[in-house]
Amino acid sequence: MKDSQSNQMILVLASTNEGKINEFRQFLSHFELTLQAQPKGVFVDETGQTFAENARLKALSVAKVTGHCSLADDSGLCVEALNGEPGVRSARYALNDEARINRLLSELDGHLNRRAFFSAAICVASPSGEVLIEVEGHCDGVIADSPRGINGFGYDPIFEVGSTGLTFAEMEIGQKRLLGHRGRAFALLEPRLKKIL
Repeated sequence: MKDSQSNQMILVLASTNEGKINEFRQFLSHFELTLQAQPKGVFVDETGQTFAENARLKALSVAKVTGHCSLADDSGLCVEALNGEPGVRSARYALNDEARINRLLSELDGHLNRRAFFSAAICVASPSGEVLIEVEGHCDGVIADSPRGINGFGYDPIFEVGSTGLTFAEMEIGQKRLLGHRGRAFALLEPRLKKIL
């Protein structure tokens, strides 16, 4: 459906995470879309076993509730030495970002293998229950010994990207967008989104 004032397609961002919503708005800023936040009081039980399944659940649920197309992402950090944990439970690993980081560093204590990757799955769904687009992006790195940097959110201060020597939290927005999992997923999403607009 379209916004009656601007005649632009309405796309509901299926998230309550302000950091993610801000990133979505930046990524989608050059599209002729009216972006709306997920309505307050709408919660989706993330019961999927993969990032893609959870993104699909959120996009379909929010599209159905709002009557507009919806974009959802599910993303998280997978640490090799922890058998892929926290994985799809990344946001539920502890009560807040600081506690999540502390728990992860504590569980990695004594492990020499610090390899990890971030994954972001994005789904766009219609209110009729159709999955319009599904993509997934990855970013490889290692877990730093301690938090570094002031930018970003979540696990960004302890995720050092590849050979850059920088955590996501030490990067400028443009560099994180270029190298990050969500940026890579959006790069795959963009040409497909253009086709359906």
